[in-house]
Amino acid sequence: MTVTTLDFSSDNHAGVHADVLTAISAANDGYQPAYGGDSTTERLRAAAIRQFGEGTEIFPVFNGTAANVVALQSMLPRWGAVITSAVAHINTDEGGAPEKVAGIKMLGVPTPDGKLTPDLIDREAWGWGDEHRSQPAVVSLTQTTEFGTVYTPEELAAVCEHVHALGMTVHMDGSRISNAAASLGLPLQTCTREVGIDVLSFGGTKNGAMCAEAVVVLNPGAAQGLPYLRKFDMQLASKMRFISAQLLALLDDDLYLRNARHANDMAQRLRTGIEAGLTFGAIRDVAFAQPTDANAVFAELPDGVADRLRKYAAFHSWPGSPNLVRWMCSFATTPDEVDAFLEAIADVTGSR
Repeated sequence: MTVTTLDFSSDNHAGVHADVLTAISAANDGYQPAYGGDSTTERLRAAAIRQFGEGTEIFPVFNGTAANVVALQSMLPRWGAVITSAVAHINTDEGGAPEKVAGIKMLGVPTPDGKLTPDLIDREAWGWGDEHRSQPAVVSLTQTTEFGTVYTPEELAAVCEHVHALGMTVHMDGSRISNAAASLGLPLQTCTREVGIDVLSFGGTKNGAMCAEAVVVLNPGAAQGLPYLRKFDMQLASKMRFISAQLLALLDDDLYLRNARHANDMAQRLRTGIEAGLTFGAIRDVAFAQPTDANAVFAELPDGVADRLRKYAAFHSWPGSPNLVRWMCSFATTPDEVDAFLEAIADVTGSR
């Protein structure tokens, strides 16, 4: 086959969706009040209520790390701790921002598939009243998880009920919540508010936006001081309309869902193609490490295969195993790109 450079590294590597660029341009229309007083941000607030239900408040920020840090700060007392999966982004991939910026103690729990359960949460949900222990106050879930798996509504409801009964609240890192909603075939409200999520970090950048994320408050009683914390953490945009325009473009006409559904479909096309290749012998010795619930395919490769495959495509190896790799699809991934990558996998594994 002709050697081509493909990219299955991250949905962050994709560009900006054309409709989002159009929305940014449309917002560049004359003078508007700063710091969220503009008409675009007001329309975003209305769209958030339509998508997540009455009482929803939305606070646009620049990036996902900030959304998580600001959200968790608003939910915790100074002495509070967060229970989360050991592989959660807030625990492994945010440069210590929750600890260094917000002063939050993270209590990581090992999980085989990235999902927390009531039993797993109970491993760290203890010690209240003990002045020597950071007080567990929030459980943070990631949807989709770092392993690309998706919590079902039943799983989320069970976790939220358990956590609330213990007197804690629930945060969701939803950098890929759109992919989860597309995978489940359910509205955002059903995946969040209705199962008991208190505060959500809503992701836009991985799903077609340029630099737009948000803290979405579903339970006002669970968050305090968000307007001040957003400013304090340097996330209050003066020309907020240009961030809001991106989120509005995603939410207003369900672009978030169409983009996510396409990314998920491309990951399923990749997995199905590998499964077919394994069945008929065109692809050899590739094993799947996790279910492909959304837009990520995790696979174990034989020694040396990952390096040979990188002549055709960019992708990440995953910490913990030298041969575990992650292949990510995005709204911009095309069927032809997936098929070219399948051909490369067949060429490399079939010639071993």
